Amino acid sequence: MTSSQARTAANVLLMSAGMAAAFVVITTPPLRRLAFQATKWWLGASLPAYLAAEVGRAWRASAPRTHQAA
Repeated sequence: MTSSQARTAANVLLMSAGMAAAFVVITTPPLRRLAFQATKWWLGASLPAYLAAEVGRAWRASAPRTHQAA
């Protein structure tokens, strides 16, 4: 088996395992609620941090440039 074939086989295996896990989570109500709560918590924590970082970067980028005389 070549490296490319092994990589393709591993990708197919991981994709099928991920789809099986998603099916179990979606069809099991307690797991589905847990997944939605975890997603809400993750977005609630990471989205404001990302936005704050972007605002800070934009603020620094919009600062006037000081020109020093040569």
